[in-house]
Amino acid sequence: MGTVARLLAEHVSFRCTSVDRIGIRGYIPGLCYEGGLVRFLLERGNHIPSPAALNRNHERLVAELEDLVRTSGVPVVRFRRGQCKEDIARPLQEAAAAEGRSGLVLVGKAQERTTSWRGFVEDSHAAHRPNHPHIAWRRQSSVPDHWYLYFSDPEWGPAFLKLCSYAPYPLWCCANGHEWAKRQLTKAGIGFEALDNGLRWVEDPVAAHRICARLGAGHVRDLLRRMTAVMPDPLTLDDRRAGFEWAFSVAQLEVSDTAVFDQPRRARAWFEAAIAGHLDLGRPERVSLVVDRRIGNRGKNKTPGRFATEVFTRDVMPHLQIHYKSSRAKAYLKEGRALRVETTVNNPDDFGIPKTLSAQNWRALRRLGAATNARFLAAIGEGQLGLPDLATLESVVLPTTHDGQRAPGLRFGEPRVIALLASMAAFAHVIGGLTNKSLRAQMALLWKPDYSSAQASYDLRRLRLKGFIERIDGTNTYRPTAHGLRVAAFFTQLAARVVVPTLTDLARLGRPGPPAPRPLTAAWGTYERELKLLLRSARLIA
Repeated sequence: MGTVARLLAEHVSFRCTSVDRIGIRGYIPGLCYEGGLVRFLLERGNHIPSPAALNRNHERLVAELEDLVRTSGVPVVRFRRGQCKEDIARPLQEAAAAEGRSGLVLVGKAQERTTSWRGFVEDSHAAHRPNHPHIAWRRQSSVPDHWYLYFSDPEWGPAFLKLCSYAPYPLWCCANGHEWAKRQLTKAGIGFEALDNGLRWVEDPVAAHRICARLGAGHVRDLLRRMTAVMPDPLTLDDRRAGFEWAFSVAQLEVSDTAVFDQPRRARAWFEAAIAGHLDLGRPERVSLVVDRRIGNRGKNKTPGRFATEVFTRDVMPHLQIHYKSSRAKAYLKEGRALRVETTVNNPDDFGIPKTLSAQNWRALRRLGAATNARFLAAIGEGQLGLPDLATLESVVLPTTHDGQRAPGLRFGEPRVIALLASMAAFAHVIGGLTNKSLRAQMALLWKPDYSSAQASYDLRRLRLKGFIERIDGTNTYRPTAHGLRVAAFFTQLAARVVVPTLTDLARLGRPGPPAPRPLTAAWGTYERELKLLLRSARLIA
C-alpha cells in the first residue's frame, strides 16, 4: 500500500471537487419573535392579535395550496412514516427532464414535528380586565402537515421545497450541486459519464473544474426565486409593504472531493488497508466506522459475531466518518471505483461563519469544506511509511532546542506520551482542530480522567516545539503536521500492535491457561529456558 498522494497521482483517471447536497432554510424574520407576530396581525387590520386572525391566514394558504394541486394536475401523495420520499419523487422528476418539461411534478404531504405559534389568554390579566383580554403567544411543539413541492428545474434538475402552513411558516429547500454541474456540461456540449451523485468521466476535465467552481450563492437564489414563484405565499402584498419579507440561510452544505480510479481493485485495497491502519489511533469517541449493512444487536435476529471492530468482507463497502459538533466528514468508495471524501457543514456557526445566504459566506463554507477534505485525506492516507530514520527517532525521544526554546523529549513507552501521540492523531481533530479542551477530553479517555488544563498546555507546547503541531494564526487552535502524524502513527501502532501484546503474552508464560498464540512469545520462552539450563550447567545460578 502506497501513500495517498502517489495513488492519486498515478492511478486516478478523473478527479473533481464540487458542492454536493445543499439545504437552504427560509424564514420570515418578523415572525420569529412574539412582538413581530403581534405586529403582523395588527398590520392586517385586526383590532386584537387573536389566534382566529392567524388561523384565517392558515386556511387561506391551505386553500391556495389545494388550488395549486387542482390547476397543475400533478399527483398528490400522502407520505407514510419512514417512507423514503426521494424514491417516490425522483422517477417523476427524471421523466419530466427526459421529456423536456420543467416545473412542478409532484406534491406530497407529511405530518412532521415542528414548533408553531399558539395564542392563549393570560389568566392574570383577564381577572383584572375581563372585557379586555390580553393574548400571549408562545412557540409550542406540534405535528402539522408539511407540504412538499417537487420540481424539475432546467438549471438544477431535481429539487424540492417544503413548507409548513402554520406560522412562522418555516421553509426548506434542497438541491444538488452535482446535478447543476451535469446540466451546465450538457448546455456547453461537453460529454460526460455520470456517477451516482457525481461525475465518472468528462470529455474536458478542465472545463468541468471551472463549472464546478463557478457554482455560487447567486445560482441558489435564482433557483429559490423560480420555485417560490410557484408556491403559494403566506405573505400578501400588504404584508410585504409592511416590511415582512423572506430571508434565507445555509442550513446544510456538502463539499465533496471525488477521485475516480483506473483500477477499482487498487482503490478498495488501499482504502481498506488505510482504515485498518487507523482503527487503533486515539480510540476517538467521535469516530464511527460504518458499513452499508444492517447489524442487529438484540432479539432473535441478532447479527452473530463481535462488532467491537469492523471486519471487512466481500461486497461490503466501509465508510469512515468523523463528527465535529453538528457537522461531519466522511470517506468511502462510491460504486467501488471512486474515492469520495465529503464534508457536510450542518451549522456554519460551528466554524464562526454566518448562516446568511450570501456570496461571501458561501465562499467561506466552500473553502472550509475543501480544506477539511484535504486534511481528512492526509490523516488516513499516509500508507505504510516504514521505519523512521535514527535522526528522526533521536529528535523525538531526546530533548532538543527550537528557536532558542528547549523542547523536552517524548520518551517512547511512557504511558502519557503514548496517550498524547494517540490523542494528537485522533480523527476527532481533523475538522475542528486541536485545542486545550479537546486534548483534555481525549487524554481523559486514554490516560487519566484528572488530566488538567496546565498539563494540556505543557503537552501542546512540546508537541509544537517538536514540529508535531502548528498553531492556526490568530487562534489557540492547532493542526497536526504531516511529520507529526507520521511519527505519532508509527509510535502509537508500534505500542498497540507490538509492545503491549508481546509484553502481555510474555507475562502469561508459565501461568495456567491457554498458551500464548504468538510464535515470537513461544520463541522467547524457549530462549529463556535454554539460557537458564546453560547457566545452571555452568554453575552460575542455583
